[in-house]
Amino acid sequence: MSEETQRARKDTQAVKDGVQDLLPTIRERAEETERLRVVPESSVKELEEVGFFRLLQPTRFGGLEADPVDFYTCVRDIASACGSTGWVSSVLGVHPWQIALFDDEAQQAVWGEDTDTRVSSSYAPVGKAAITEGGFNLSGRWSFSSGCAHATWVLLGGLVFNHEGQVVDFRTFLVPRERYEIVDVWNVVGLAGTGSNDIVVEDVFVPETFTLSMAETGRCKGPGQAVNTSDLYKLQFHSLFTSTITTPIIGMARGAYEEHVTMQQNRVRASYGEKASLDPFAAVRVATASSDIDAAWALLMSNIREQQAYVARGEKIPITQRLRIRRDQVLGTQRAIDAIDLLFEASGGRALANGTPLQRAWRDAHAGRVHAANDPERALQMYGASEFGHKVDPGMY
Repeated sequence: MSEETQRARKDTQAVKDGVQDLLPTIRERAEETERLRVVPESSVKELEEVGFFRLLQPTRFGGLEADPVDFYTCVRDIASACGSTGWVSSVLGVHPWQIALFDDEAQQAVWGEDTDTRVSSSYAPVGKAAITEGGFNLSGRWSFSSGCAHATWVLLGGLVFNHEGQVVDFRTFLVPRERYEIVDVWNVVGLAGTGSNDIVVEDVFVPETFTLSMAETGRCKGPGQAVNTSDLYKLQFHSLFTSTITTPIIGMARGAYEEHVTMQQNRVRASYGEKASLDPFAAVRVATASSDIDAAWALLMSNIREQQAYVARGEKIPITQRLRIRRDQVLGTQRAIDAIDLLFEASGGRALANGTPLQRAWRDAHAGRVHAANDPERALQMYGASEFGHKVDPGMY
């Protein structure tokens, strides 16, 4: 193992240890986070100070270019303490990976003066971009930009129209804070602390170097690979980004599991006159939930390892693998939800009280379940069709 690799692993382990040290405080702030409707600045600052947001950032901008498994492990643990903080950490934390795919001019604009710069996003192609000299004129209104209050840039999805009004591309546009408005609309039942507000852009010029074609990223390509040569930046875009949505939900399930076990150890079931921890059916529920959570996590991380192996061999990640990743990702979300439902239903009436971690995890996980990346039927249909030998175009998947 090279000295550089040893140093990188040591630095990554320091981040993981730092995140573990923050978990009690993040857990204590969970109710405040929900009440504020945004992750407290203090939590974001503390995560910044331990280096969390640098895990997937290029080393030439002070990042660690860490193993995605280490990144997702941190996300899972943060989400076990507070679902909203875990969700925002996951989303903001993965964006440095995508910024690394942009042209170097865009990377310099984001990190050249401040390597702690954070970026939020809203990828749905609801924006309209007209081709103009040197770039595009972008307009639109985007919803669900999680953590946007803590970011000074945003990544926005938009359809590109030519001069004849025809759609010719789907791109991601990188826009600085002074060129967009944040509209406070986030009043929701779950993930209330994510501050996932709307972004409004009105006829803003975006240079071509500040955009990425989704067709190109779908082929594991990006101009930034010319300067960021690590295998990390050759992984499949949408596989990483859908994992970014499932991982915090698995973390919420782990947090709910730990809370449930603690509650049952101290609970006496009045109807049966016995300690809940002595109920054999309660033990079965705990075993079932823990298996679902472990299975969801194991498959998600195993698929990342398989992607890395293809990249390390210099091989193209096959469509069959990409479809299997999506299969396991959407079912990973479902397994985590099933585990939380099982635990919540078995926890008794005290779990309903406002402020209890279990009911918050239940609401947060179900809120995360409705994200477009967790649409199960579409992903499963494509995988099943491919198994039957039908030709499948995975598109963004």
